[in-house]
Amino acid sequence: MLYMVVESFHAGAVPGIYRRARESGRMLPAGLEYLDSWVDLEFSRCFQLMRTDDPALLDAWTRKWSDLVDFEVIAVRASADAAAVIATRA
Repeated sequence: MLYMVVESFHAGAVPGIYRRARESGRMLPAGLEYLDSWVDLEFSRCFQLMRTDDPALLDAWTRKWSDLVDFEVIAVRASADAAAVIATRA
């Protein structure tokens, strides 16, 4: 399953976020796969696309960063998959 993770950085936390990532990596538990990410131009939010069959792994991962970031996790599907689902209903 795919998840869009919206990270809202705490005020003043950006240097610490990048320092931790540089020193410790993403700190992903086994079974949680990072696919891609985008950071807004103000360095206030990051949008990460993740994949896992176990959503509990997202909780384990976000706890490691919760001192610096607030998270919103949204289950998503590829547009082509959404179109295929809707085609069966039309």
